[in-house]
Parts: sequence; structure tokens; C-alpha cells
Amino acid sequence: MADAIIIGAGPAGSSCALWLAKLGFNPILADARPTAGGLLNDSPFRNDWIVTQPGVTGPDLAEGIGLALAAAGVPMFLGARAAQALRSGDAFDVMFELPSGKIQAVSAPNLVIATGVQPRRGGLEPGPRLLFGPGQHVFESNFAGQSVAILGGGDNAFENYEFVKRAGASEAHIYARTVRAGHVFRAMANPDDVHHGPYEVEGAIGQVNGRAYDVILVMYGWEPMPVFADEFELERNQKGYLAVDFMTCRTSVPGIYGIGEVAARGHPCVVTAMADGITAAKDIQRRLENH
Repeated sequence: MADAIIIGAGPAGSSCALWLAKLGFNPILADARPTAGGLLNDSPFRNDWIVTQPGVTGPDLAEGIGLALAAAGVPMFLGARAAQALRSGDAFDVMFELPSGKIQAVSAPNLVIATGVQPRRGGLEPGPRLLFGPGQHVFESNFAGQSVAILGGGDNAFENYEFVKRAGASEAHIYARTVRAGHVFRAMANPDDVHHGPYEVEGAIGQVNGRAYDVILVMYGWEPMPVFADEFELERNQKGYLAVDFMTCRTSVPGIYGIGEVAARGHPCVVTAMADGITAAKDIQRRLENH
């Protein structure tokens, strides 16, 4: 039996697993992706917000996470889908579907949910002209000579406005019902390119307010993916994020923790996600040693 099953190998889950391993415990870290790092793998841009590592990219950070986990000898199931979870006495039994198709069962007295978020679609259906959320798919797109509409009023919308303009877009317009971006990000955009207020989107034909665009970037923020929240009736907030005690990262069910962006921190980022992992690991240590 493991000491903790951690689902999600992004910064939060990986940090939790690393600390537990360093503290002498036996964590199992699993992720549906074939590599550790979570959404960092999809963020090829420079990340200058981490004070110890200026200029690194998401994949750089993801590679470092993988190396740290390997050096600590953390057991991992990568490319493994968390298929089922049950409560069995004082333990949790989780079944993982491995890349081979085999089912691997793991038991532990602690279950850590670190499954993060995915881009919100806002009711829009995927199509050839629509790109949802920031990431590698945007970075690899050719915007030269293209007209681009960007939907959303947050930091990502304005950052991607700047990116597509630098990438040679013939025009870029931001459509935002409410502008939430900080002043540093708002300053990136020409005020004439920002349309503030209600708007209508026809994604199938690439139109916003009746105007045709070659590409529409949908930057509506994120929504949580709290695996097994329904099975264990975990308390969530109005937006679906796990409700946790941020002093311990405990959820409403004893033995289950929620860490990283799935738990709706006030300032979600790589650093706060790693801090959540440490917080949960230390609480699990206390729980195991006082058992």
C-alpha cells in the first residue's frame, strides 16, 4: 500500500510527491499525460514571473520537474487515466488505465487531487477557425496576414493580442464583456482594438458582431477538472473548484486533498501550486505519523 495517491503531475502534484518522497514516505504519482509538468508542457512562452528562474519556458520547467521526480525516485504512472476510485475502510482504492490497456489498482490512506484546469469554451463548439485557451497550439499557428478576434477580458486575452500582433496578424481585436486584465496587460493593446460590452459570436463562420475573421481565439479563462469530486461528494464552490482549507489543503472529506488550480487559489500560478503541494505533503506527514 502506498502512503498517498496523487493524481496530476503538474507543479502542485509533483511538488507534493517530491516532498513526500524526501520525507521518507511512499507516494504514487499519476498523470494522463505521457510526461510530468501538466499544463507547463503547453506553454512555450518565456515565464519571467519565477524569481529564481528568469526566462525559462513552460517545457523547460516541465523537464526540470521530471528530472527532480526521477532523482527522488518517485514512482509514477504516466499516460495513465484515473478510471475509478472507491473508499475501502480507511483507504482509497484507485484504478488506473495504463497506456498498455491494463488496469493497475493502487491503495493508500491519502488521496491528492491535483488535476488542474482546462480552457472554458463558453458554449462555443470547436471549429477550424476557433482556438481555445492559450498554449502550444496558439504558439504554432501562423498568424501572418490573418485577421484575429480575441474573446475575453483577462490577462491571457491581452497577452495573446500582443503575441498575434508580433506574429504578423493584419489586425487583432479584443472583444470583452468585462475587462479584468491588469493595467500592465491592458497597456499592451491599442484602445481602438478593444471592444468593451456585449457581442455575438458565430464560430462556425468565424464572425464576431457580424464581422468576419480568419481566426478566433477564445480566452474565457479556465474551468476545474476535479476528478472523483462527484464520487466522494466533495464540497465545491459556485464555479466548481474544490473547497479546501488552504492551511492544510484538506477537502471536505477526510484523507482527500485538493491542491493547485483545481482548488481555486486567489493567485494561481506555478509557485502557489508548488506551495500547495508542500502544504498537503506536510499535513499528510502529520496525519501518517500521528495515526
